[in-house]
Amino acid sequence: MRTIRLPASYYQQFDADYSRDIPAEGYGGWQKEQIELSLDHTAVVVMHAWYWGTYEEYPGWWRTVEYIPRSYEICQTVFPRLLGAVRASGLPLFHIVGGGDYYKELPGYHKAVELAGPEPEPPEQAESDPVIDELRQLKAQRVYPGTHNQPDIQRGFQRIDFPLEARPVGDEGIAENAHQLFALCRQAGVNHLIYSGFAINWCLLMSPGGMLDMQRRGLMCSALRQATTAVENKETARQQLAKQVALWRVAVHFGFVFDVDDFIAALPRDS
Repeated sequence: MRTIRLPASYYQQFDADYSRDIPAEGYGGWQKEQIELSLDHTAVVVMHAWYWGTYEEYPGWWRTVEYIPRSYEICQTVFPRLLGAVRASGLPLFHIVGGGDYYKELPGYHKAVELAGPEPEPPEQAESDPVIDELRQLKAQRVYPGTHNQPDIQRGFQRIDFPLEARPVGDEGIAENAHQLFALCRQAGVNHLIYSGFAINWCLLMSPGGMLDMQRRGLMCSALRQATTAVENKETARQQLAKQVALWRVAVHFGFVFDVDDFIAALPRDS
């Protein structure tokens, strides 16, 4: 088995110290240790890397997705060297997509569909009623995305695409859900996915093919710290606190957190 060693961040979620006013302040907190990764069973994932257009084109979309500028910066400054190093190493690189049909003509998507076979039956849904419909409408109007922003979002999703820096190359696997992603992992012998993309506390955790889905299928799911950002709110955005909490969640519940420079430095140059 081919392996590499590199520093990995994890979070020591023990021991609470009840002699303190705040027992959790006794936790060990963030730690770093050299760990071993199998090159034969690990893949890098780019999830929901989208080109959203410009503010001038879709102001309503940008008003509700405040991390778009951060995602563009990451695509431009981090992805070229990260994805270049992954491709040069021979490590599998998968793409998780959604939100449109911008990927459906690419060979990597056709490969995933063929490998996965028929889709499983969707879970049974609870019946709706006028009260719950009204509550959902209230959330759409008052919480997200706001009635006045919806037309821009609908127009934007009709034209969504990969950013140039994250566009799949050749027949790199492209999955729109966990069923397809698991088929790609099974073919490649992958049991550890290292996620990049947007956003670490939203899609990367909860959307189809995200960490929750894949952990339920027995895969370890880790993240690349500098290759993602988070959905922030008014109170967290200045310090990007939501990203810090999400990385903690990954480190405690799912896998490890890697720094991009450490990860790149550890990769071989097979091709």
